Amino acid sequence: MDEEYDVIVLGTGLKECILSGLLSVDGLKVLHMDRNDYYGGESSSLNLTQLWKRFRGSDTPEENLGAIREYNVDMIPKFIMANGLLVQTLIHTDVTKYLNFKAVDGSFVYNKGKIYKVPATDVEALKSPLMGLFEKRRARKFFIYVQDYDEKDPKSHEGLDLSKVTAREIISKYGLEDDTIDFIGHALALHNDDGYLDQPAIDFVKRIKLYAESLARFQGGSPYIYPLYGLGELPQAFARLSAVYGGTYMLNKPECKVEFDGSGKAIGVTSAGETAKCKKVVCDPSYLSDKVKKVGKVTRAVCIMSHPIPDTNDAHSVQIILPQKQLGRKSDMYLFCCSYAHNVAPKGKYIAFVSTEAETDNPEEELKPGIELLGPIDEIFYHSYDTYVPTNKQEEDNCFISGTYDATTHFESTVVDVLEMYTKITGKTLDLSVDLSAASATAEN
Repeated sequence: MDEEYDVIVLGTGLKECILSGLLSVDGLKVLHMDRNDYYGGESSSLNLTQLWKRFRGSDTPEENLGAIREYNVDMIPKFIMANGLLVQTLIHTDVTKYLNFKAVDGSFVYNKGKIYKVPATDVEALKSPLMGLFEKRRARKFFIYVQDYDEKDPKSHEGLDLSKVTAREIISKYGLEDDTIDFIGHALALHNDDGYLDQPAIDFVKRIKLYAESLARFQGGSPYIYPLYGLGELPQAFARLSAVYGGTYMLNKPECKVEFDGSGKAIGVTSAGETAKCKKVVCDPSYLSDKVKKVGKVTRAVCIMSHPIPDTNDAHSVQIILPQKQLGRKSDMYLFCCSYAHNVAPKGKYIAFVSTEAETDNPEEELKPGIELLGPIDEIFYHSYDTYVPTNKQEEDNCFISGTYDATTHFESTVVDVLEMYTKITGKTLDLSVDLSAASATAEN
């Protein structure tokens, strides 16, 4: 371990593994360490024994739940936007060769106690029971505007400068009702609160376009894809990429203490009495707890069921977003369900997650609106974790710390964090202009 590295990465969560892969491809000498004896850190997937051990403190799950090893239960459940940043990163690095994806069956939104398929195009808007006749026509006009909008073509802007006009102003131009704004803002543009309404509309419009383009990509019932065998495959795939380009991996390294010089700059990492020198350290918040601050808490229920979520057309995989206003909350609630169709559970079993930004200290009560939509549940586990953001100045200490994973059930915010960190570490922007047709979801049903 007494070598010098350009970068030492601590923790094998998805963010750290993507960065390790990208930096290795760039020709940097990377050492990647983890105190755990498994990949994935907070974003690992657990089999049934591991799940029981973590939440029930025993090694013996109920026998009626099927084969233990056929479970791959994500601790940070998220779907992948088919045309989004993570897919672009996977293609850019050729990590797609290590993974098989499958389209997600459905994308739904909660409105006045019921769940509805999310309409994403002008054609779907006309069919949606979410809106009355006149509102359908207004929504159709709005969707046509968004579909036709091209940043480089002023004719498509209809005289609006979206870098100055707010999302609220665009929406009022089309006279959309509050419930329509709710599902467009939260289930299409995937904002997790209403703060976006007073921001420039360009990001809002781009997010809706991304959703619609992703939906069209695989002609499925949703814009999302998800890896067979769960998300635990992702960190390992990027770890393989790093290794191919000369990255060194060490799991089960106790303590992993970052060493600093007299001026406060990181100069290496010590584990079990050995120190590896480096120029920069990349890590998750748990490795440098004195350089982060707590900003919130995510609370989540993990449920094992023997049926699909009711009213989702028997979807084997599905996302349901419950907008904050519908629940009288400050932030949205998310339902995520996958099953044996994605090889994450034995045949006939479904795994559902209900997640939200915690606003109380009572997860059972707080998650109730989402859990009530699931129907009968075989087993339920609750867990909460604090969320942290870095407070250090990277240019002063050469430490690059990722933020904690949020409650959302998609990866867009995660990859934004990774790309911003990449730019801070390397001083350059990652070029993700790739041929998106290079990625494919497996066509099996």
